[in-house]
Amino acid sequence: MTNAHVASRHRIPSDDLAELIKEFDLGDVVDWRHLADGLMNVNWQLDTPRGTFALKRVTDVPLDRLRRNLAVLPALAEAGIPVIVPVVGSSGGVVVEVGESGYCLFPWARGAHVRGVDLPLAQVRRLGAVLAELHLALGHAAETGVLSAVPVSLTADVVTPERASEKADRLAAAARAHGSGDAFDGAALDALAKRQVLLAEYAALRPEGDVPAGPYGWTHGDFQYRNLLWADGELTAVLDWDRLGVRPYAEEVARTAQVQFGVKGVFDLERVAAFVSGYRSVIPLEPAALLDAARRLWWKRMTDFWQLEFHYDRGDHSCDGLFIADEALLHWWTERLDKVERAFGGAL
Repeated sequence: MTNAHVASRHRIPSDDLAELIKEFDLGDVVDWRHLADGLMNVNWQLDTPRGTFALKRVTDVPLDRLRRNLAVLPALAEAGIPVIVPVVGSSGGVVVEVGESGYCLFPWARGAHVRGVDLPLAQVRRLGAVLAELHLALGHAAETGVLSAVPVSLTADVVTPERASEKADRLAAAARAHGSGDAFDGAALDALAKRQVLLAEYAALRPEGDVPAGPYGWTHGDFQYRNLLWADGELTAVLDWDRLGVRPYAEEVARTAQVQFGVKGVFDLERVAAFVSGYRSVIPLEPAALLDAARRLWWKRMTDFWQLEFHYDRGDHSCDGLFIADEALLHWWTERLDKVERAFGGAL
């Protein structure tokens, strides 16, 4: 993605803005600025006579699904979950289609994004408890018809080492053929070669079966610091509901812990254990379910190359930095697999 493409992606088209001002009765936009925290969609802060708002242009989720997801937020707010209910437009919807884009508008929420490793342990435990409370509230929304009923069974694909190896070969060929020969291409080729070694060495530890352990239900899908706001030691908002879906609860616990506390190539295992403990104070997940989820997440990271697929298949370099960081964490994690899984089970 060129600098010109990035710059244009960060601008609000003037015709779109005029239509949005009319749809949401904003009066006028005194000022706006791009918010750089999001990786997938594009977000702006709007200052208007009616107040300050967050505007989101949706690019990576079907709009019908987004409408379904946003419809649950009033029920979550009533349940005491810190969410921001979207503004309803004059046409009666919360997702407005302008040209080829879909937009939604939210009242501005106070707070700042705080990495998990920068949270005190008490807030880490509280974060785990909030995630459990969110799962309970989503479960109630399904029971009352706000969300559809949870399916009676759930399966999860477990990628074979052979399939992952084939994907690594394809991406290595793409890096050689379509890369520019820069530092990222060199790092990608080196990482792919090392990943092939890991796949061969640890193939026997691939999770068994396609049925995850433990209970499941509606989950947020991306409960991590870029989508959380804190102020005065309290969680003030859970943002970005694009990934709402049915998953094992332990899967979301494990993924959140990894993104929150797997930083600079290492896990903060004390915080992982505290987060899991906070969650289990509300929903007493069995250690076996958490260990199963941790092992499945490790194997998913072992066999997944999504950042390189963005880079070489889509020409989207926005997640390049995540690949480098995640690769370092994968190797650290693999070398300490037993110790990490004990922390995910709630103990050190």
